[in-house]
Amino acid sequence: MNKFSKQGAVNVVNNNILRERVMQEASLDPIAQKICMELDPPSLSNNQADVDKARQYLENVYGNIRIPLNIMQKLSSACKAGNWKISGIVGKRNSGWELIDAAEDHNIQSLYGIAVDIGTTTVVVYLIDMESGKIIDIQASYNKQVDFGEDILTRIFLAGDENGRQQMKNAAVETLNILIRQICERKNLKINEIYAAAVAGNSTMIHLLLGLDPSNICISPYIPVVNNPGFLTAGEVGLEINSGAPVYCLPGVGSYVGGDAVAGVLVSEMYKKKEVCLFVDIGTNGEIIMGNKDWLVACAGAAGPALEGGVAQSGMRAEPGAVEEVAINMDKEVQYKVIGDEKPKGICGSGLIDCLAQLFLAGLVDRGGKLTCEDYFVIVPGAESATGEDILVTQQDIDNLMRTKGAVSAALDYLVESVGVSLSELGYFYTAGAFGQYLNLESAVNIGLYPDLQRERMIRLGNSSGEGARLVLISDQKRKDLEAITKNITYFELNASNVFMNKFVSSKFLPHTNLDFFPTVKERLIKRGIISE
Repeated sequence: MNKFSKQGAVNVVNNNILRERVMQEASLDPIAQKICMELDPPSLSNNQADVDKARQYLENVYGNIRIPLNIMQKLSSACKAGNWKISGIVGKRNSGWELIDAAEDHNIQSLYGIAVDIGTTTVVVYLIDMESGKIIDIQASYNKQVDFGEDILTRIFLAGDENGRQQMKNAAVETLNILIRQICERKNLKINEIYAAAVAGNSTMIHLLLGLDPSNICISPYIPVVNNPGFLTAGEVGLEINSGAPVYCLPGVGSYVGGDAVAGVLVSEMYKKKEVCLFVDIGTNGEIIMGNKDWLVACAGAAGPALEGGVAQSGMRAEPGAVEEVAINMDKEVQYKVIGDEKPKGICGSGLIDCLAQLFLAGLVDRGGKLTCEDYFVIVPGAESATGEDILVTQQDIDNLMRTKGAVSAALDYLVESVGVSLSELGYFYTAGAFGQYLNLESAVNIGLYPDLQRERMIRLGNSSGEGARLVLISDQKRKDLEAITKNITYFELNASNVFMNKFVSSKFLPHTNLDFFPTVKERLIKRGIISE
């Protein structure tokens, strides 16, 4: 048999349990809210205008509130049709609130919003019932910006002029609007019945979504146009939901540590813990945040292309037909698992990590990441593949993985050294994103991509970017917590650090230059006779 189902030996926290625990502490106070009003009907002794009367009512509840021109007539008509019983939707603004919809009687029955994770490769939209906080539906697809360039640097370059910037914005907005329409059709909703949106993404993705110039993100001194855009409206952004709906983009702290990473701090609640914790999200960038309730530090380095599978000779995205898990026994026999249980077409990022770890433990790759046999290794022979060609890992593929692993490892070493904390002092280690969710933790530790910690303290958060967006959508306290987190993070710009560059040069060893930092890996290597005691 060359297929297998590998049982995880790591004790991980169930994402649903984590979500429920966080929600128990999150008071429902969404960025758009429904209100039912009963106003005094007009008379000769009470000749206050319709809109003024409603504004006075709303100000008693929300304080500063604006009623825009396009809602005034709708509000007045609703008052008369509903015998002065009306329902309205108010949306959060930077300076208070705004009435964004009105209807007679209590005809506005539901309160929906969307939480968005806009990734470089994949975009996910969650339909949220903002009165319960629950996820009603989910829709995902590839980011249409991929058509202009798979890597983020290509998109930054293309967005350097106004025409390219508009193309990038249109692609991002079109992706979101297609997903929104698909959800609305499935749930029989009108698009203007979605009254709020919270969007999480890295700094570049937020810039491209908003049509802002991202050029300075990758040029010293690496200063973006904005880290915290505040509250915008759907009409401004171009989202096909209620045009007055508040749109909140989760704030970031630097060019390469965006709101998607800060969302992970919020979801993990490491900002509340006494223990020093570590959060890692490896995607297009490797984003790392370390700290506790007293302090937080962050950095990021380029990571993604080698791990997304696309740059490997037999690489592909994590979709049906991709080899996602690999095992090599002491007789050098290969077993593998394929997404969708189809004939294998290629290998994705998690499969590549598995493969490198297994080659290392089998003595087929040395500590410098060099194959000890030929300059490639066959995972799936052509007779078993969907294409009829061998699915293999080449020395060049491994070199790319070693650079990615080295960047993440060097960034972690840099943070640890900068704050004077040893890895043994870490209380919890959190991994995020689709890659972190499906990557075998033992393989990641074996190659030094993740630190060698107690496995019960290594926790998968899943899509913490989307979950963070959901939390700030439905809880103003969580939004305030998020903004407080960004102010408490000290950001290290690795591109300007010679210390980091030196660590990067020396980091391309499996699992590390100092094996004592990886005791469980050292023990495995000794047992297998790869190294001596």
